[in-house]
Amino acid sequence: MAIAALVLWLLTAGAGFYLLVTSNLGRARAAAASPAAEPAATTSAAVHAASAAASSATQAAAAPPASKREMRRAARDRFDPPSLTAAKNAPVLPGLRSLLEFAHPASAIVGLGFWLGFTLVHNRVFGWIAFGLVTVTVCLGLTWYTANARAARGEGAPADEPAPSFSTRLVILHGSAAAVTFVLAALAALVLSR
Repeated sequence: MAIAALVLWLLTAGAGFYLLVTSNLGRARAAAASPAAEPAATTSAAVHAASAAASSATQAAAAPPASKREMRRAARDRFDPPSLTAAKNAPVLPGLRSLLEFAHPASAIVGLGFWLGFTLVHNRVFGWIAFGLVTVTVCLGLTWYTANARAARGEGAPADEPAPSFSTRLVILHGSAAAVTFVLAALAALVLSR
């Protein structure tokens, strides 16, 4: 059973690696790193600001009327300094997606190493450490998926960081294999540790 979990863990890791390679993460980072074109002259900046104000006024006129709660919040927030407004609009953890992009595969690889040790020597400690790491990996993966889904919808994502896109079939394959790996690792750790 431990060998089956190891093979399934390797297949899950392979699907995850292929998912990363075929995604647009590298291209998204390169697009975000390139500097945006800024107006060179003060007059062009003023023209740009005026056109932005006109377009926002047009959008405000086309928007549905605000609720009482939104109107009270707007009245309370109109005197906020720009730094406070930026802080209110900033995501809670600005580098969350980048952190998850590293932590999810890293914890999976370390857990795979512990599971390999458990498979070879059947030491209970290795099995439970590997199970703990697969649990952490699943939680990190679900958090990463949620953060990417929110970024794709435009909720709470930094403006300079485009949303990554993944193949839906590969995400389903990777998630299903991870779920089966999780269950099989739990069963193997329980059965073989006695």
